[in-house]
Amino acid sequence: MKVLLDSCVWGGARTVIEAAGHATDWVGEWPADPGDEDILRLAASAGAVLVTIDKDFGELAVVRRLPHAGIIRIVGFAARAQGPACVAALARYGDELAAGALVTVERQRVRVRPQEERR
Repeated sequence: MKVLLDSCVWGGARTVIEAAGHATDWVGEWPADPGDEDILRLAASAGAVLVTIDKDFGELAVVRRLPHAGIIRIVGFAARAQGPACVAALARYGDELAAGALVTVERQRVRVRPQEERR
């Protein structure tokens, strides 16, 4: 699966996610952060699941209905635990993410919001 890590996600998570077999890019290595809307657009055009800590992407996807290829929001994880949390979410919720779900991963629970039909 293709994955785009937002700049707020620890860059070292990339190594863990790639070791699990996922093609991964990290916004933190880009020359400049283009902003949330462009990050979401670029992830969608690449068919990449966006991984973030930022809840603003959920608003862009749900309220503003901007296209995306699935979003994982990791909440409350130490930097070194972000990669393993992401790998676990990709393994468990890959089908839902491929269908455009928003997956919020917290230490004690996971919430999955399926992609709503466009009207």
